[in-house]
Amino acid sequence: MQPTLQTAGIEQSLDVSSARNKVLRNTYMLLALSMLPTAIGATVGVSMGFMMRGWMGLILFLAVSFGAFFAIEKTKRSPMGVVLLLAYTGFMGLWLSQYLQVALSFSNGAQLITTAAVGTGAIFFTLATIATVTKRDFSFMGKFLMVGAVVLLLAAVANVFMEIPALSLTISAVAVLLFSAFILYDISKIVNGGETNYVTATLQLYLDIYNVFISLLNLLMAFGGERD
Repeated sequence: MQPTLQTAGIEQSLDVSSARNKVLRNTYMLLALSMLPTAIGATVGVSMGFMMRGWMGLILFLAVSFGAFFAIEKTKRSPMGVVLLLAYTGFMGLWLSQYLQVALSFSNGAQLITTAAVGTGAIFFTLATIATVTKRDFSFMGKFLMVGAVVLLLAAVANVFMEIPALSLTISAVAVLLFSAFILYDISKIVNGGETNYVTATLQLYLDIYNVFISLLNLLMAFGGERD
């Protein structure tokens, strides 16, 4: 009887591991796919000179984002969830075009964008490897990260109106650290079974990467931007 119980336990463990690996694999595939509408949205935004700043821009961004979060969460177990996620990443690409236009106003703008992209990729792959290989549970970081995200959001909203350069740089520096930690936390959740839906997981990782990229780009423009 004992060998049978051991065999059943091993099979159950393998099934759980296989399910988690499937979620992780699907998440990475959808994350890669989400970069396509992001690139399209960014290209369209740059070509048309899309620019919407100030409180009206903030209201639009928050309305679309929270509406998308709600809709994606409601449909995350159906193909519509994937469609809505990709549509939202297209919108995020359009919004990203505003930062890209500012970067491209520098003579070395293309280099700054490339450096930010490479840096973001390096951060993501390093932390993803740590979370996947070590399989350590980083769930203990959850409350701290959420508090940090709320404080950072409030500071960013306040700076929309105050427009303090030093505060903007501080927000960007903290955001790089905070959302890098979120990458580690979110991948760890998938690896350890805390997140079982790849649509939700993709959205979380996408926002982590997006914020790291924008924050790095802001810092590079501030300290390395060159005018003609």
